[in-house]
Amino acid sequence: MKQIHILFSAFSFLFLSSFSSIKEEYSLTIEVENLRNSKGVLQVALYNKEGSIPDEIFKKYYRLEKAKIVNGKSEITFENLPKGKYAVNILHDENNNSKIDKGLILPKEGIGFSNYSSIGLTNRPNFKKASFDLFQDKEIKVKVIYM
Repeated sequence: MKQIHILFSAFSFLFLSSFSSIKEEYSLTIEVENLRNSKGVLQVALYNKEGSIPDEIFKKYYRLEKAKIVNGKSEITFENLPKGKYAVNILHDENNNSKIDKGLILPKEGIGFSNYSSIGLTNRPNFKKASFDLFQDKEIKVKVIYM
């Protein structure tokens, strides 16, 4: 009887531990089209905290990657992301200096945010509006805006 109990316990442990291998990490692919040229790189910052956007000096991001631009298009995939709420901030870094170059006030290079098709004084980027839930592998398109 004791052997049956031990065998049942071992089987139960193996059965239940197989459920813990359920995928809890996901990939996020970001596609960008219609860039005004193929100069420089596409800098993609990923955020996961309220209040992290706007982030003009790129210090509050969760992860940051750069991608090549080919024929005015680019794509990048973030792997192994835990499920949660994320937002994307993109810079078309034409001179590859890792910062937003500005004229008097407005950026000279293209910028974009997830869930934004325009940016202005009445439509300033923030995490709440730019965020989306990630609970499975996902692909999104982000529009880059030139001012």
